[in-house]
Amino acid sequence: MHLTINSKKVIFGLAMGLLSLTATASTESLISKAPEGAKVYFISPQDGETVSKTVTVKFGLQGMGVAPAGIKKEGTGHHHLLIDVDTLPDIKLPLPANDHIKHFGGGQTETTITLKPGKHTLQLLMGNYLHIPHDKPIISEKITITVK
Repeated sequence: MHLTINSKKVIFGLAMGLLSLTATASTESLISKAPEGAKVYFISPQDGETVSKTVTVKFGLQGMGVAPAGIKKEGTGHHHLLIDVDTLPDIKLPLPANDHIKHFGGGQTETTITLKPGKHTLQLLMGNYLHIPHDKPIISEKITITVK
């Protein structure tokens, strides 16, 4: 069988499309359903609060349980703290770990962070056992704090 350049391009394009579709389907199968009515919020600090450069952040959760990363249990997840994040990363993929997205895969419900003086935003986002946000993301309101 002799294929022309255009036939090869079409076959290559179809193959890449199938691979992309398969990757998307398998990624979507790793996304956990959010429990109905689940909510994540800050216990402290409060929106608008002025804090010292070292601040304890306490996470609140309602309507679901906390489980460490790697533990696949329906109705659970673990916290991620977003610091000064303006645009969310792709929420169909595992959340990256960096200076702006802190993972609490051990099941922690509070942390102490040190921030530079000035205004900062904080937001909580639950991730499943693979650090992937739930279908219908469980995300807190964004709060603003001022570090003195």
